[in-house]
Amino acid sequence: MPPRLRFVVDENIPLAREALAPLGEVTALPSGRLRPETVRDADILWTRSTISVGASLLEGSRVRMVATATIGTDHLDIDWLTSRGITWASAPGSNAPSVRLWWAAALCTLAERRQLTLGRLRVGIVGVGQVGRRIEALARALGCEVLRCDPPRAQVEGPQGFASLSELCETCDIITIHVPLTREGPDATYHLFDAARLATLRPGTILVNASRGQVIDTPALLAAQKARDLTVVLDVYEGEPAVPPAVIQAAVLATPHIAGHSLDGKVAGTKMIYDATCAHLGIRPQWNPERSLPPLPVRVLTLDTRDLPEERADEAVVLKVVRRFYRIEDDDQAMRDLVRLDDGARGAAFSRYRSNYPVHREPLGLELELVPPRPRAAAALATLGVKLVER
Repeated sequence: MPPRLRFVVDENIPLAREALAPLGEVTALPSGRLRPETVRDADILWTRSTISVGASLLEGSRVRMVATATIGTDHLDIDWLTSRGITWASAPGSNAPSVRLWWAAALCTLAERRQLTLGRLRVGIVGVGQVGRRIEALARALGCEVLRCDPPRAQVEGPQGFASLSELCETCDIITIHVPLTREGPDATYHLFDAARLATLRPGTILVNASRGQVIDTPALLAAQKARDLTVVLDVYEGEPAVPPAVIQAAVLATPHIAGHSLDGKVAGTKMIYDATCAHLGIRPQWNPERSLPPLPVRVLTLDTRDLPEERADEAVVLKVVRRFYRIEDDDQAMRDLVRLDDGARGAAFSRYRSNYPVHREPLGLELELVPPRPRAAAALATLGVKLVER
């Protein structure tokens, strides 16, 4: 390890200083201050998806490794980094359980508001990677029929078990999108849902996007939402952070790109890039974040399920538990509050909310007793990390 190893990190990467302080000098900065002059003398840069990392930022610097505490890497110029011999790392799958919690909150809230029985609906999952696989397990546990669309996986694994995007759009009640943003190649996802594709959705389809905003053509979405009475649930948007008010108003639930923002998910990302950094430096990882996490808001819970409406009892039970850890209503209201602001103020408020996002934990290890037992709800909650007990 070189003397006086220097790290520059995005200040919103949780526990970054704690993890790296034993290894060298750590400078934590807001993402807006990660500029050529502030990173020039760093050996290693830790960032998030809020800044582009390539020649314009790093040319002439001594940075030898870039790590992003995110699943996506579209903000990294990987070709340029590789050409300069700069190691890069990301955190694939780190926030997937957090997105699953967000999805449970969104769909069960929708079920409550519209008196839906999710187990009667067919779910089409577009992109069955780290996030999509977890959504699949949760949806099946709720009793949903699931169709999967993932052309890259189907090419490797064979077509059995996968459906075409056309089949999903034409037959599913819920379409949920969990793909990376790619602009080239046969499976490019940029504007994957354009006007032509959106026109194939069944009237009344629930359309969920927690991947990248650019996967859906925004003007086409607004037109299709009206023409086909779509129920739109969004966490990501084209043009972030200045999200058009019409998009917020068109969504029944809108959250400010925070589906992966549970503390557990963000810390998992920190741990993954910490381990990658140690591998780059040829040293053994020593940091364990578990001792630094705050306690769960509740560790043991008993729920009486006898007075719940039978047809929607499972969704109601899941929502009661989820709300102890995450209230999607609060994030939705934060988005509604942006509508009255002008573009500049709206973008600043959107970014500020994300940068100062309230801490919430996932229900990992919660001990739950359901009285009387509800096997389907129990199975769904188990996919969220809840431990079901009987006393």
